Amino acid sequence: MGGVDTRPRVAGEMRACAADFVARATARTRLPLDYSERSLRVVDFLIDGLRKGGADRERARGALFGMGAYVGEVLVRRAGAVWVDFDADQRAYFGQPTGVRMPDGRVWNPLGKVLNRFEAGGPEDSLQTFWLKLHGRARREQAGRRTG
Repeated sequence: MGGVDTRPRVAGEMRACAADFVARATARTRLPLDYSERSLRVVDFLIDGLRKGGADRERARGALFGMGAYVGEVLVRRAGAVWVDFDADQRAYFGQPTGVRMPDGRVWNPLGKVLNRFEAGGPEDSLQTFWLKLHGRARREQAGRRTG
């Protein structure tokens, strides 16, 4: 999954980056990368595999960028987000050139979320959990568990 051009991208290129990642990741195996929220768990497993395989951040850079583009594209397709180029302050804060803006105006950094998952690897960094929190589902599920 490495060897990808990781030059800074603009928002208009991110859909193609996600499609390229899917094509490369599914070329030899049948991974369920169908842009569904469930497929974010597959991305969690892929990142965990890179970590367990001993890849350092620089060696995994291309694959991680592709996964971040994929996560952002899931938000675009399933949550109504749009890709946006970050302004100078946002680039400094997020450390990335682009991200997504949700219909309610919130801005998210899927590229950074993937890097956090790779570097920390804890369950709180799960991309599937990120999706649930994004929509408030995790809070409702936890509240239901407390009362039930």
